[in-house]
Amino acid sequence: MNHELQFIPKSEFDRVLASKLPKHAMLPLIAKMCRLNTLFEVKRAGSGHLGSSFSAMDIVVYLYYDYLNVRKLGIEHPNRDIYFSSKGHDVPGLYAVLYSLGIIPEEQFLKLRRLGGLDGHPDMKIPGVEANTGSLGMGISKGRGIAFAKKHLKREGKVIVMTGDGEFQEGQNFEALQTTVSQGIHNLIVVMDHNKLQSDRKVQQIVDLHDLEVKFRSFGWHVDRIDGHDYAQLEKAFTGFERILDKPKILICDTIKGRGISFMEHPEALKQGKGFYKWHAGAPDDESFMRGYEELLKSLKSDFSENGLNTLRLTECQPEEKPAAKVSKEFVSVEYGKALFDLAKRVPNFVVLDADLSADCKIRDFEDHYADRFVECGIAEQDMVSMAAGIAGQGLIPVVNSFANFLASRANEQAYNGLSEESKLIFACHYAGLIPAGPGKSHQSIRDISLFGAFPNCQILQAVNADEMRMIVDYAVTRSPESCMLRINIGPSPRVIELPANYELRFGRGVVLTEGTKNVLFAYGPVMMNEALVAQDVLRNKGVPLKVVNMPWLNRFDLAWVREVLAGCRDLFVLEDHSPVGGLADHLLDFMIQNKLPGVANVHKFAVEGYPACGTPAEVLKFHRLDGISISERILDELSRSDSRE
Repeated sequence: MNHELQFIPKSEFDRVLASKLPKHAMLPLIAKMCRLNTLFEVKRAGSGHLGSSFSAMDIVVYLYYDYLNVRKLGIEHPNRDIYFSSKGHDVPGLYAVLYSLGIIPEEQFLKLRRLGGLDGHPDMKIPGVEANTGSLGMGISKGRGIAFAKKHLKREGKVIVMTGDGEFQEGQNFEALQTTVSQGIHNLIVVMDHNKLQSDRKVQQIVDLHDLEVKFRSFGWHVDRIDGHDYAQLEKAFTGFERILDKPKILICDTIKGRGISFMEHPEALKQGKGFYKWHAGAPDDESFMRGYEELLKSLKSDFSENGLNTLRLTECQPEEKPAAKVSKEFVSVEYGKALFDLAKRVPNFVVLDADLSADCKIRDFEDHYADRFVECGIAEQDMVSMAAGIAGQGLIPVVNSFANFLASRANEQAYNGLSEESKLIFACHYAGLIPAGPGKSHQSIRDISLFGAFPNCQILQAVNADEMRMIVDYAVTRSPESCMLRINIGPSPRVIELPANYELRFGRGVVLTEGTKNVLFAYGPVMMNEALVAQDVLRNKGVPLKVVNMPWLNRFDLAWVREVLAGCRDLFVLEDHSPVGGLADHLLDFMIQNKLPGVANVHKFAVEGYPACGTPAEVLKFHRLDGISISERILDELSRSDSRE
């Protein structure tokens, strides 16, 4: 948006608190104010999760403003109550509440999904955040650990964990339910935000949870169920929990996803979306933002007037000064989905499995047109991979889809077991690499090459553009004798990388994009290849030639081709979209050692050091010194050191 955005400053929350309004008037008013600020921060950030932030908002406001002792004791007192959200998608709403209480400072509140600001999923470096979440299914176990520690250390304070409903497709939740009771941990409360939707469809359509109350009671928990938007019911339920001393407690809160903005509330939104919900993730377009903002603002002004609070004061926030992101219209992920769809017409022996991410993984068309060859497993990667192994054992080829961070790590043992059976499986690891970085470290996958690279019979490939993506999908399904892991970038390519007109995908071979002899740079994928070419342009202008090589094979190499590419090379650089451990560089060096290739004098690895930063692509690449300018500077530094050693 070109004009200034406005938000409600903390001083207005202080004014509402000072007014001594009765709780039945004050809490809904504060929740509505926080909803407006949540809408503001997501729009300003350009991405985020509104639907689940809004469905959980009344619960979070009740907890922080009426039930928890955090306002009284502060966020560091050992006897404080501890609340965190296991699902993590609702964190923009939590940030709005923490800002309203003065726990998050204004300058940080204005930097959602920005470097040094607020991560896209909860992170403990942010004031008031009690646990790193965003990888689903871990919250009850983590909450149980906190509750155990409080009891062991003789500390007071309640432990409350918010979960989603679709999150209960993760098996760890059920391990945690039975173990909590078995271990006699009773100072734990689980709150389910039961808004009945997953990313864009009803939970019932993905994996039906059936009778939750019966399930939870069967594990030995005390269970209550209420309207999660009714403050009187919230108070009655939590007050009632105080009398239950011999069991852990679960409160099922029936809520409405998108609550507070009429067209985002899921009954209406599903009708408009013909069964699909569009407000789970992403910032609303300008027209939708203004509709929602004005609806909330009009209601707030009326509330302020009716409660004798005079005029609601807003603070203008200047638009961020940030360069326009340089992106193309190409999405290699879209081409992946098209390639699978087209391949299905002529190859009947593969099936596609999904973990409630068919829209993100661009396989919705396949799902719609080949329903008998599509298996929706819900939020349960371990279950999905083991099912895939069973499918593969019967002679079909399963193509397993999820985000790389979840599929590579969460289901690693299941993948190991399945691959050891020597059947062919294909793992499509979406959202691979450092970028996009807005959601934060729970979604940035920089370990997947190392995890899949440890399997002896699994080839790892990553496409640099749409054409190569099509070649890789065809190869993996129809020609590869081994299982394959496909690393797939989810965002738009910074530019369309041009490959030679006669380029063909050949086993273990890449392609030279720019010429040079002494200095060779290997890179892969559209994000890092773009930065490699930027660095090459800078170095060329400084009279330093750099041979840039696109390498789609990350753990397989053709000996003759590698020998040819490295002929005359003194300094070999490898640019990783991965951690320094177990990426392309390590596999390539192992290959060179095993085959006793003539030694390259100097090998340099540029990788994502430490945990990945959260922010815009430009911010994060620069922070990790993996942007083109920084890479050129690092190469010059390394070449200078090499010269000094000669």
